[in-house]
Amino acid sequence: MASTHMLRLGVCFTLLLNFDLTCCEVKKFPLLMPDVYPDRDELYLCTPVRIVDEKSFYIVGFDPNATMNVAHHMLLFGCNTPGTTEEVWDCGEMAMSDKSSNLKKAIPCADGNHVLYAWARDAKTLELPEDVGFQVGKGTDIQYLVLQVHYSKGFEAGRTDNSGLFLMYTEQPQSKLAGVLLLGVGGLIPPKSQTHMETACQITEDKTIHPFAYRTHTHSLGKVVSGYNIKRDSEGVDHWSLIGKRDPLTPQMFYPVFDNSPITYGDRVAARCTMDSSKRNRVTQVGPTNNDEMCNFYIMYYVENDTPLQMKYCTTEGPPYYHWNNVYNDLNNIPDVEASSLD
Repeated sequence: MASTHMLRLGVCFTLLLNFDLTCCEVKKFPLLMPDVYPDRDELYLCTPVRIVDEKSFYIVGFDPNATMNVAHHMLLFGCNTPGTTEEVWDCGEMAMSDKSSNLKKAIPCADGNHVLYAWARDAKTLELPEDVGFQVGKGTDIQYLVLQVHYSKGFEAGRTDNSGLFLMYTEQPQSKLAGVLLLGVGGLIPPKSQTHMETACQITEDKTIHPFAYRTHTHSLGKVVSGYNIKRDSEGVDHWSLIGKRDPLTPQMFYPVFDNSPITYGDRVAARCTMDSSKRNRVTQVGPTNNDEMCNFYIMYYVENDTPLQMKYCTTEGPPYYHWNNVYNDLNNIPDVEASSLD
């Protein structure tokens, strides 16, 4: 019932306008696909929710309404302006125009682009730690929420879908504001090989972030995905702290971090995906379909009495050009075995 608690404004929806809230209650809001019909394979669909102008809300949890046999994955974006004001649109970055339906084509966000949550492989409900929330609405640059669902298979005629999320939220201000930093890798995976896809970026903002959850994402070739916080000592030696590591073909939910040590100005964050194409006879490129690959490591964090990082993404061009051990990368003491092993 995608429209149960939504008030139509033009062609978007206004979030929470008809809820009678007390300041401390946690409520649920259904952000669901409005009975869409995916008419072809590898279709990405987006639907928006507009947040009321006069209020600020804090999202404190995510309850998925989806199964992996229907939705390949879902992303929740926070936008200043959505890609379009249509109720539903085709938001696949690389969708072939000659295969497109009659839906308008646009990116998820036209202005501002924050990944707030990601789901795949029957991941379960996520509740944020006490006093932690994603602030949206008044006083932020998130004025819309956009749900993106990737349908890997088209539906038979007459069948529709309302996959999505139930957002847990409150109007009570949270002392710790949440953010997500997405580490991603481009590049090519050669056939009959094991390939490391790697990224690393330095934190250049004078903020302290506290990681509390991580998520991994690949398609079928991923074997291990690991993420690190790197601190360099006074003698120039890098110390790698493991934020999280997982087989990406297990449920792709947010898991508690291995090490919640603060990440501060000057630190580096890094991720590696170990890809096994030993049974594949072709080159695999990074892309949105099941025939392509992805390498993503999400860090969910909070800041205390501060605002989240302006930095939202850490990406590199990946193999064959980028690796941790490139001379220009200036990384040392690399945990090569640990980063590719589940032990």
